[in-house]
Amino acid sequence: MKTYMRRAGIIGAFLLLIYFIIFMIASWRTGKSFPEGASDQEVLRRKLDRIEKTLNKLTKLIEVSGLKNSTNEVLLNVDQVKEKIVMPKLYPKSILFAQWGDDLSEEDQKEAEGLFQIYGYNTFLSNQLSIDRKLSDTRDKRCLTKNYPRDLPTIGVVLIYINEALSVIKRAVRSIITHTPKHLLREIVLVDDYSTYNDLGKPLQDYIDEIHKERPGLIKKVWHQQQMGLSQSRISGWEHVTADVVAILDAHIETTEGWAEPLLDRIKADRTVVVSPVFDKVHFDDLHVEGYIPSAHGFDWALWCMYESFRPEWLKTGDESQPGKSPSVMGIFAADRLFLGEIGGLDGGMTVYGGENVELGIRVWLCGGSVEVVPCSRVAHIERAHKPYALDLNPSMRRNALRVADIWLDEYKRNVLIAWNLPFKNHGIDTGDVSERRKLREKLKCKPFKWYLDNVYPSLDTWDNLLGYGVLQNALLRSHCVDQGVVPGNIPILYGCHSQEPQALAALPPCRTVSWLN
Repeated sequence: MKTYMRRAGIIGAFLLLIYFIIFMIASWRTGKSFPEGASDQEVLRRKLDRIEKTLNKLTKLIEVSGLKNSTNEVLLNVDQVKEKIVMPKLYPKSILFAQWGDDLSEEDQKEAEGLFQIYGYNTFLSNQLSIDRKLSDTRDKRCLTKNYPRDLPTIGVVLIYINEALSVIKRAVRSIITHTPKHLLREIVLVDDYSTYNDLGKPLQDYIDEIHKERPGLIKKVWHQQQMGLSQSRISGWEHVTADVVAILDAHIETTEGWAEPLLDRIKADRTVVVSPVFDKVHFDDLHVEGYIPSAHGFDWALWCMYESFRPEWLKTGDESQPGKSPSVMGIFAADRLFLGEIGGLDGGMTVYGGENVELGIRVWLCGGSVEVVPCSRVAHIERAHKPYALDLNPSMRRNALRVADIWLDEYKRNVLIAWNLPFKNHGIDTGDVSERRKLREKLKCKPFKWYLDNVYPSLDTWDNLLGYGVLQNALLRSHCVDQGVVPGNIPILYGCHSQEPQALAALPPCRTVSWLN
């Protein structure tokens, strides 16, 4: 503030001198600048009042704007500050503008909101960011001291997308090229699951052509003739990889320095391990990166993914740079290309989205491999506000979860049915032909799911002491059932029976006899 005041004083003194000279010249020439009869002292007082007001305004403007040197710059930025103050919010309820975009014009707000609804993240901002932006290093300091051999396996990276923003795909590709040693990166395979946006045609191909001037033949492009879903897209990418290791990523990612070597080092040591980096979160609104702590990838009985703590033996080491065993993967992983084929690749019977990553994790463990999260490998991943290709993920997720249960979960299939509030028999959901996957399980002599629960995921509650499942019907008013009410976890209420999630419950001891509706 003192600096601003000193600057205001200097500028003010200069202006005072100019005003006084102008006043004297004008008085000498015309003597008519003020009403007739005004004394010289009155004229001078009025002039000084004007100068004082001007200096006061100037001081305030300098304090607001913070500009340093020229009066012109101060006035220019003051206008910008005024625009920020008066700019109306066209979309006050949009989560995109909750913490971002205060200085956008109305036209820019419209463009940003329109792109946000299409992509689920801030494409307007992405289009303005550098394709090769530098991200902060979120790795544990011990990772920086690790040395990896030069003769690691080669890697082919698969990027899956449907109607992704062009700038996001460009940034993903560039980050892979920048942060993967040239002698290790064999190829990048772009799998387009039937995108319909024009900028993913020629504009994307033009970018690929630019890359090929630098690295001839590095990028391969696979385009589906119809939408086939995440699992089949990953299969398509894996089939086009020729490198020793295949890394399957989303296209809305940015790899960071040193991301590949820790993954390749673990696979070189054990070709049966499927590894996953730690995902740092790229916020959907302002695209800043938030580092995540290393965690295992777990799931609930509906097969939704979630983070969990590593095993106690990992925690006891006190070294967060060490790989940790994980029950499952969250969709971004790397594996020995041939080993992945030996255990059945990915299940092409999965549709759209959901469950395919949990299925892979379970199958790897049951059929002779293991899954690890490698903290020294970091990949920044945009967390969408919504998935435009499937606004309601529940139907495909439920169907895929039941398919996994049919093939791999044995008697624990019932827990998946309970989690999705479905009857034990005749649920009416078509999970596709599972005969080939069951034959695969027999061929590989995979372990029973009970072994997985006992040895890999003992923290997953097995619900063995379940007494009943369904909804509680009122004995006097049979059209009404117990419902969780408006506020989940609060006092239950009676509500018209509809058997959906707010009313579905399971009874565990010491519950008494109740009347169940199935």
